Amino acid sequence: MANGEAPPLDPTAQELIELAREIRERVRSRHPAHASGGVVLPDLMPLLHARDAAEGKVASIGTVNPRPPGALNSLIQLLKRLVARLLDWHVREQIEFNRSVVRALNATLEALNENNRALARIAEAAAAGRDAAAHWAQWRPAWEERLEKSEIHALRALAELQGVVQHRLVQLETSFRDLIRQQHEDFRLSAERSALEIQQRLWRDLEKVRIEFERLIHSELRLLRQRAARLDSIAPPAAPVAQAGEPPVDPLAFALRFRGSEEEIRRRQTFYVPYFRGAGQVLDLACGRGEFLELMREAGVSARGVDLDPACVEICRAKGLDVEQLGALDCLEQLPPSTLDGVFCSHFLEHLPAVQVPKLIRSAASRLAAGGLLAVETPNPQCLATLATAFYADPTHQRPLPASLLRFYFEEAGFGGIEVHPLSPAVEAYPELAALPDAFRETFFGAMDYAILGRRL
Repeated sequence: MANGEAPPLDPTAQELIELAREIRERVRSRHPAHASGGVVLPDLMPLLHARDAAEGKVASIGTVNPRPPGALNSLIQLLKRLVARLLDWHVREQIEFNRSVVRALNATLEALNENNRALARIAEAAAAGRDAAAHWAQWRPAWEERLEKSEIHALRALAELQGVVQHRLVQLETSFRDLIRQQHEDFRLSAERSALEIQQRLWRDLEKVRIEFERLIHSELRLLRQRAARLDSIAPPAAPVAQAGEPPVDPLAFALRFRGSEEEIRRRQTFYVPYFRGAGQVLDLACGRGEFLELMREAGVSARGVDLDPACVEICRAKGLDVEQLGALDCLEQLPPSTLDGVFCSHFLEHLPAVQVPKLIRSAASRLAAGGLLAVETPNPQCLATLATAFYADPTHQRPLPASLLRFYFEEAGFGGIEVHPLSPAVEAYPELAALPDAFRETFFGAMDYAILGRRL
């Protein structure tokens, strides 16, 4: 140290030197081409020695050179230490700079070492790639020759196998078609005989059921009429049961034959439920079997009905419905004004004389509160299928009511927000109408019924 010699290397530096030397020798022995003219690893020994020398110089700053012992030496050493303390403020920045330089050298040395290691790995990978390329170049011709021969043999075998399979498939298809044809013929003959027998038995059974069903219906209706007659003898009705001159028609039998079952009527009248939902008091004029009243009860709406036919009244009361045997006009005239929230009338106005239709609409309007709803359903005379098949099949019908005429009566009675809705498309009852042009069918064979609704202003 006193003579300017470099301090001895620390164990870490010595280990790095040995590692770099070992890597360099290994790469040169495996890849002589790289050692001569390819990738050459830089020699880091000079940089390492320079780093060690710099560290030694940094470590020696501020120290006192040793001298022979004695009083003079002690005095001289004391003066040197005093001078070193006095100059400490002057050399402090230099010491920090020197230490920074040493740290930079250490970082550079580490980066170069890492670079050498990366270069060594690259050299090894390149050598391995060249070895693989050389091996592939040697092996490829023989492999291609063997593959070509194998493909030729495989194609020949496949062609022969395909011919055999195709021939076998043709045979199987022919046999299968013959078998299917025979089975289909046998099944068709058997199915025709079975279907004919089943159909004949079914028709016979249905005929028996129909006869029994009609017998039961007429028996029940007879009992109802007899009961109604006994009730009439005790308490005569407030209004005549039928209009003067009306032909004697059993309403229940007629409704079952021409209007449909109760389930069918309930399904059709569900259309009106949203309009009456939330209403306070609803009146059903000519309520019949009470299908609409049942829908109102299920919707939580307070509703009652009136009908002149005692059999219908009994049926409704048996269902727990609030129904009175009374005429529609008589019922409306007995009610105070503005006491109803809704009036429903299905297939009734066409039974009235022409002069009574506007009278009933005006009477209903006077009994409805402001915003109250009047809903009327009636056959649609604009549909020729209605006039040809349905309207005049009922002998109690007076005259058809076009929607334009009822709209006029509604407006005159003080109704607003009038809506007309076509119901029961004729093409559903008579599918053969689908063959007609659309515009012609919609105009003359549209809806068989319609509903007209209006609210009291």
